[in-house]
Amino acid sequence: LGHFENGFLEKIAGEVAHEFLLPVTIEESHIDLSEFYDPMRRQYDGNGILKEIDSIASAQFIKKVGLFRVDLFIPILTYIFGQAILSGTTGIASLYRLRNEQYGMKKDEDLLLDRFRKVIIHELGHTFGLIHCHIPTCVMRSSTYVEDIDQKSSNLCIGCRNSMKLMKGSFIS
Repeated sequence: LGHFENGFLEKIAGEVAHEFLLPVTIEESHIDLSEFYDPMRRQYDGNGILKEIDSIASAQFIKKVGLFRVDLFIPILTYIFGQAILSGTTGIASLYRLRNEQYGMKKDEDLLLDRFRKVIIHELGHTFGLIHCHIPTCVMRSSTYVEDIDQKSSNLCIGCRNSMKLMKGSFIS
């Protein structure tokens, strides 16, 4: 949701499909985010947006991730990169805090793509029932800061991959 540069989402979709060994479809959708805006924080409520995306019925997909360009928060955290319903069908991710420009650094589209891919894969992992991992390079490791995202890979560690194989089978006929 929101405008993304030509080919940006297609690149991510291909890599997400490769990681989960499942087809990925990009579907454009629009929701009014104004009801989720908190003027005191100047951010958007991730919990509300996640519920809204989850309420959009889509029987043709086993999982869905709403992609955004706005600053997300949940009440207990200053900001979030993404969020998902554990063992559910829905996640959300935002590239707002993934941009180098947010931190006074030079624009880097390749790094932005890499970070966004990791956040999306991480949130999808939660929808498949994966919890945060203690392995530093695993994509399922929790990320508090953007540097944490940079330090991990975009792949599941062997333990998470094995858990994923067990859980994924229940979603595929």
